[in-house]
Order: sequence, then structure tokens, then C-alpha cells
Amino acid sequence: MNGPFCLIVNPAAGGGKALRLVNTVTAALDEAGAAYLVSQSASLDSARDLAEAAARRGDVVVAVGGDGMAGALAGPVSAADGIYGIIPAGRGNDFALVLGVPADPAAAARVLARGQVRTMDLIGVGVPGESETIAALSVYLGLPSVAGEIANRSRLLRGPVGYPVAALRALARWKPAAFRVEPAGQPAGQDGIPDGQDGIPDGAFAAYAVVVANCAYFGGGMKVAPTAEIDDGILDVITMRHGPRLAFIRVLLRIKDGTHVTLPRIGLGRAAEVTVTVDRAMLAAADGEALPGAAPLPAGMPLRIRVLPRALRVIAPRRE
Repeated sequence: MNGPFCLIVNPAAGGGKALRLVNTVTAALDEAGAAYLVSQSASLDSARDLAEAAARRGDVVVAVGGDGMAGALAGPVSAADGIYGIIPAGRGNDFALVLGVPADPAAAARVLARGQVRTMDLIGVGVPGESETIAALSVYLGLPSVAGEIANRSRLLRGPVGYPVAALRALARWKPAAFRVEPAGQPAGQDGIPDGQDGIPDGAFAAYAVVVANCAYFGGGMKVAPTAEIDDGILDVITMRHGPRLAFIRVLLRIKDGTHVTLPRIGLGRAAEVTVTVDRAMLAAADGEALPGAAPLPAGMPLRIRVLPRALRVIAPRRE
């Protein structure tokens, strides 16, 4: 693939890491004989505008940044029926991880030029009366969304280590919340999700977190949903019921390799669509960033989360 590629750079990603990597990326594209241009974004909103314009003129849109940037641009590229690539350059690079894109910027650029296009699902998320937001990796409420905000504000802890530390800080002041997760549509292989099974009960339950995942990873390599696939047309729903703080710490110690799902307070279900409500105002987040507006979801406000099957064409390493 010779492009043209439109590299959209988040100058703030990874504490300036994205900008520092641009020359390495463009040198690799020059070596591959690929055409490209580089655009710096002033904000996520400006990056979305740049991405949609580039996709509509036929450029391959490339996000140079972390998961916040990569997730934010997936929707505009999908809307314009474009092709999407990623150069990982943030604190958390889970989008690149799940696609198999290397962390090395030159190697990632060679994937752009030599890789293959595959399709993946996206996530639509919204509240009544508001337009739907598109996410790529996962939507989550509870301790993960609070911890994400703490990690994003931190100037001292960079990289994946920032997320577990932020989670412990969030845990210290966490107050119990009652969640309700109501599935709709047809879960894979079942007619419906029975009450009280698969971690998606019909009634409300006290919990630390609800994660609705399109891919296995979040939070900088944490394998929160080990069975999730980005192209299976279904979402994995992970719940962590409330309990002693030590129970959450056990989850944190085992989430890196996905073995936390065997712990008794973790529920794992699957659905094409779910509605999540909480009994108190709570921040909702997706792909490493608060959902647009950054205001907490009001108590009792339903958050609808649904899969958008095969909605995005992405460049991934060529399969042998």
C-alpha cells in the first residue's frame, strides 16, 4: 500500500512521544516509496475533523498517538468508509496491541506499507436524546473510568505502570454503587442471557466496575476481556461485584494475563447490545478517555452500548 497516508499526530500523546517519533515514521515510509502528509491536531475534536476530511479525499488515515487518539478517529474514518492505520505513541497502546502492530515506530510504519486490510467491529455508545459516540476498544464505568482520569492527569507516572497505581488511588476513596446491566439482542450461541448468569443479572447489583469490551485489552495491556475478539460481532461484558478492597487488589494482580476472570466476583457475559445504569452520578469512559462532554453520567440515566459489526477497515500485519 503506497498511500497517500495522512498522519494525524497528537502532540501531547505520551508526553510528546508522538512528535518525537514522526521523523522515524516518515523515514520508513520514504524507504517504502509511500506518499504521505503530516497533520498536527490541536485537540481530539480537531483530529476527528482532520480524519474525516482525509478519509473523504481518499487518504489512508493514520493515528499517531495513544488509545485516546486511535479510538477517537475510528468513528470518522468509518463514517467516510476510509482505511485506518495506527502508529502507537501513547501511554496505553491497546489498539495497536490487539491488531498486532509493533511498538517500534519504524516497524509500525512498515506495517502501513506492507500490511493487509481487515475489518473490525466498533462500539456505538450514547444516552437518550444525544448523538451516538463511536468507540473502538471498550466502554467502562466505575473504578476503571475514575482511575483513567487520574492516570491521564498524572505527570509523574508514564506508561502502563500509571494505570495500576491510579486504580489503587481510586480504590482508596471509592464508594459502593449499584449497577444495572440489561442485555438486548441475541448473545452468541444463546437465545438470551438468563437472569443471574454470565455476570449480567436482570436486577441491580453492587459493583466496582462494568466493562463492555470489543477487544481483550484496556488500561495499557491489562487483559480485561480475554475472550473478546474485534471481529466476532458481539461484545464481552465484564462485571466486578463489590466486596472487600482486597478482592479488587486480587483482580488487579491477575488482570495482566486475564486470569482474573476465574475469581468469584468477576462475571463474564456476551451481548450485541446492553444498557447500563448506575444509582449515582458516575464518569463513563471509552478507549482511555472520558466520553465526549466529560460530565458524569447522571444517576439513573441509561447508557446504551451496542456493537457495530465490521464497521471499520484497518491495516494490520500480513497474516502468514
